[in-house]
Amino acid sequence: MGQGGRPRRRVRADREPARVIPPRVLDVAPSLPETPAYLYDLPALDEHAAAVRRAMGATEVYYAVKANPDAELLRVLAGHVDGFEVSSGGEHAHVTGLFPGTPVALGGPGKTDAELRLPHHRIHVESPNELRRLLATGLEADVLLRLNPDLPVEGAALTMSGPFGMDEAGVAECLPLFGERVRLRGLHTHLASGLAAGQLLTLAETLLGTEHEEVNLGGGMAVSYDRPESRFDWAAYGAGLAALRRGRRLRIEPGRALTAYCGYYVTRVVDVKRVRGEAYAIVLGGTHHLRTPVTKGHDQPLTILPTGAGPGVTGEPLTVVGQLCTPKDVFSRNIVTSARVGDTVVFEMAGAYAWNISHHDFLMHPKPSFHYLRA
Repeated sequence: MGQGGRPRRRVRADREPARVIPPRVLDVAPSLPETPAYLYDLPALDEHAAAVRRAMGATEVYYAVKANPDAELLRVLAGHVDGFEVSSGGEHAHVTGLFPGTPVALGGPGKTDAELRLPHHRIHVESPNELRRLLATGLEADVLLRLNPDLPVEGAALTMSGPFGMDEAGVAECLPLFGERVRLRGLHTHLASGLAAGQLLTLAETLLGTEHEEVNLGGGMAVSYDRPESRFDWAAYGAGLAALRRGRRLRIEPGRALTAYCGYYVTRVVDVKRVRGEAYAIVLGGTHHLRTPVTKGHDQPLTILPTGAGPGVTGEPLTVVGQLCTPKDVFSRNIVTSARVGDTVVFEMAGAYAWNISHHDFLMHPKPSFHYLRA
């Protein structure tokens, strides 16, 4: 593979190379029978989820299924989480079908009447009107009111403001409506995504100043695609929440930060070309399979395995694109590397908000295959 049989790491001039992909992934990727393909490293997920569970101590951990609902990933996570957070009737049916009796928190804006009737451990109510519709079902429910507080969130990748949850006036309108059947258990909030442990703890300290005995702090743990080796400090976050708990029932809902690192999108170079002096590698598939880099506006970390013998480029800036008829179908721009037609490309950090948020049927290309590394 490359000089001396080594894979070609992508390198930006202003950055160190990303951390090394596990050898078991590199061994399997070139031999996958069909590409493009998703390859999930289940032992890595198991190890990571176990470490998060240990770090969080008495704080409950619910996995946010929206990050990746793949059944094999959920089976691994089920051994380490206290429950699952779902945001639609479809996610609810998927999770309860796999794990009957597992605690489920039902969230998401714009719940239908049918969704309000779904069995749950907790339901995150988004508005006074939604609470009145829940009361009209005549069913029992344990409610967390989703709060949209007016707090500064600096450095966030995405802020969940606008229509999500309620301001203080909305919460005040809800409080007199509770009774014996529909019970107020506490607050839920998810302020932003892409925050470090210290930032999340600062927000948590403000929110835990309320009188509510149960608080769900949501997710938002930082995941760096620029520096994959940099991980969220779960130990610091868990210790900080333990100090803030003071007898409260605390819960978090990580998604991306649990599964992003275990997934890989594997494909092959089908063409290498120059256009007005710029070098491009075109790979099978595209961002209709892996929407993450377009959605977040980053370069997707990658490693090129030199399995090809066709024409190519060596040691120069290269932009890696897919097969779609749009200039937005870009995985990584101006990566200094080498690539030849037939090389295998392994995109890292494809375990969350990847296949499941992509526009699969655009141009009707074949869908990827799915493979799982097991212990």
